[in-house]
Amino acid sequence: MRHIVAMFALAPLLVAVPASGASASAAHTAAASLQDRVLARLSQAATGTRFGLVVAAEDGRELVAISPDDRFIPASNTKMFTTAAGMAFLPGIGQPDAGGGAAVSLESSKRGATDIVLIGNGDARLSSTAECVTDCLAALADAVAAKTRRVNDIIGDDTLFPVQRWSPGMSWNNIPSGDGTGVSALTLDDNRVVLRITPAVPDEAPKVELSAPYFEVENRAVTVASGKTDLEVTRLPFERKVRLLGTIVAGTDSAIENLGIDDPAHYAAWRLKALLAERGVKVRGEIRTRHRPFDVTDDPKKRDPAAPTGPAAAEAEPLARLTPLPLAEDIVTINKISQNLHAELMLRRVGLVRGTGSIEDGQAMVQSMLASAGVPRTGFDFSDGSGMSTYNRVAPRAAVKFLRWVAAQPWGAAWRASLPIAGFDGTLRNRFKGTSLQGRLFAKTGTLNATRALSGYMIAKSGQTLTFSMFANDEPSETSARDTMDAALELVANEN
Repeated sequence: MRHIVAMFALAPLLVAVPASGASASAAHTAAASLQDRVLARLSQAATGTRFGLVVAAEDGRELVAISPDDRFIPASNTKMFTTAAGMAFLPGIGQPDAGGGAAVSLESSKRGATDIVLIGNGDARLSSTAECVTDCLAALADAVAAKTRRVNDIIGDDTLFPVQRWSPGMSWNNIPSGDGTGVSALTLDDNRVVLRITPAVPDEAPKVELSAPYFEVENRAVTVASGKTDLEVTRLPFERKVRLLGTIVAGTDSAIENLGIDDPAHYAAWRLKALLAERGVKVRGEIRTRHRPFDVTDDPKKRDPAAPTGPAAAEAEPLARLTPLPLAEDIVTINKISQNLHAELMLRRVGLVRGTGSIEDGQAMVQSMLASAGVPRTGFDFSDGSGMSTYNRVAPRAAVKFLRWVAAQPWGAAWRASLPIAGFDGTLRNRFKGTSLQGRLFAKTGTLNATRALSGYMIAKSGQTLTFSMFANDEPSETSARDTMDAALELVANEN
């Protein structure tokens, strides 16, 4: 996986003396006038779109407050809270991830044969691609091949986390896609297989290629001479048959679909078997998995307070273990490109600090962080770590309070540097180009069904850094509030 390096950091937040007396009155009049102009700009969006916006000055004064305490679906703005919790709670986050790397162990079976156990420890970046240079499954295959030339079963073990492959509130139709792939302590290749669809000559089926032959493709698509490419890829949960329907235009570029994997531990063991075969290791048995069912001990609200928490005691030294790059680098990846799976795994890693690695334990830690930040409990509700859940809710005022708290933390500058930069990189690379905010707005994006979000920091015309949080919910079908949101923020920045 390519690791993204943030190239710019925000100007530090400065503390100014609050206005008082006549100055405060003038400031209030100016703020009201600005708010009226922002509301007028937002009114140009499609009828029915519901907006929330808070912008705060360096001294904490609210320059704009539109539905500040109403709760909105935050989409991938959820990742702000997950990654900040990672910064706040995970020890040694800037050091190589010695505790998170996958491992292989040898295990005697009942028949006296040797089984290989591939153990997941929560790492999000394990790779089996040919170009892999760090955190590579091939290195574990090499260790096995150096030890033995014949094994029985290959077991994928993801028991570090309880089985919660999908979070509450995630739309079921996202499950087959790479955006909604299963979450597991044993993760490989982002838990997805790439399907490439290349047009043939008209009236013939297109060519299909898989990055790994884990799925069977039932190809009912047709290449057409003209018109438009309109492909549909469907798969039932836990089924390994993919159905390809629709049309692709001859002479056009290949279409790419990311297929989600429902049982990542099985996929990782399946890939290890192929790598062992390439090294002359004969596998006589089958591919198996070990999962840990969710139970009452995984919910901090129901767990016995006297029960032990945190990671289990270390087992015997494995045959080989990988050491991935620092988790701080993965936080950059999560925020810059809005990587859902990595965010979910970050939440579970946070949940191991004082729990069992469940979603509930991770959320308890996030709630603890927000309490420390002084964010009211009524300002948020989360059901996942990535924002794919439609159950998540955040109020703009709560988000701004959180962002101002983050900026004051020892790790705040590093976290802010992980955010996309307007007109430059990540999910903001094509936004605000040619405007006064290009290179001067640093924020997390969010997009979900009928939902958009943008929260972070922007440098105003005066040079002061403003903190903002903006949501658009209930967008009518086939409309987008994105340009309206961007114009409103540019208006605020230009008048401060």
